Amino acid sequence: MIYTVTFNPAVDYVLRLNSLSQGGVNRTSSEEICWGGKGINVSSVLKMLDTESVALGFTAGFTGQALEDAVKSMGIDCDFIRLDKGFTRICVKLFETDSSAETEINPGGPIIDGKAVDMLLEKISRLRSGDILVLAGSVPCSVQSDIYEIICKRLENSGVLIAADASGELLTRLLKYKPFLVKPNHHEVGEIFGCQIFSADHAEACALRLRVMGAKNVIVSMAEMGAVLAAEDSNVYRISSPKGEAVNSVGAGDSMLAGFLAGYLRTADYQTALKWGTAAGSATAFSIGLANRDTFDKLLKEIS
Repeated sequence: MIYTVTFNPAVDYVLRLNSLSQGGVNRTSSEEICWGGKGINVSSVLKMLDTESVALGFTAGFTGQALEDAVKSMGIDCDFIRLDKGFTRICVKLFETDSSAETEINPGGPIIDGKAVDMLLEKISRLRSGDILVLAGSVPCSVQSDIYEIICKRLENSGVLIAADASGELLTRLLKYKPFLVKPNHHEVGEIFGCQIFSADHAEACALRLRVMGAKNVIVSMAEMGAVLAAEDSNVYRISSPKGEAVNSVGAGDSMLAGFLAGYLRTADYQTALKWGTAAGSATAFSIGLANRDTFDKLLKEIS
């Protein structure tokens, strides 16, 4: 079973407008509510790909209850911890059609106390060998910054496979626990190694360095430049991105992670898993919301 952890889920209020006037009155052309948080995005795309998962994390207040109800209505199993105070954050996403600019306003979210964190750790301790735990996204300031490391240490030698989509020190501190998969994008890899990634050659070199540091499989996603996978089988796989108009970057990385895991569980083949990941990530990038099955199937046939 796949378990996803979202420390700070959100109700995403997505607004589209022709242009944004600072300090003025703005009229939207469309509005949409999405149920977000990186782990929840992963669970949503896994469900679309007929792969079951359990969504873990924290919710609070009336917005948290609405999010839980929505996740369940999508057919996703969830086991959230309800917080006594605050409310699950509402994130505002502004998309300007005239300039293709994207603006995000992300609140901090409710306070997660030590008791709630201990409850999550207890749930995670029940995972079994062969299960996959997805750690995705940032950690709220109310939680200790090394929480991902604490989780990995608790699961060390348990046979649970860790898949991490994080950046900076949050990611590098996990490598000594030999996670099954890490999936930084080329900007995040550049920040880790103090360089800029301009090509697949650069991405491959960095992916191999992350493997030497402990990760079993490393995907470096590069948007329209495709992706590179340095795999546990000692091979490096490169893949191109399918052609299409990118209209949405929110959730594309989460979708790629979900696609890779679903493809790997289905086929146990790294090259196929990378194709699935690229198709899922691109399907989200080319859509208003998260990837749908028709777009995924179409793109999967185009990818080489």
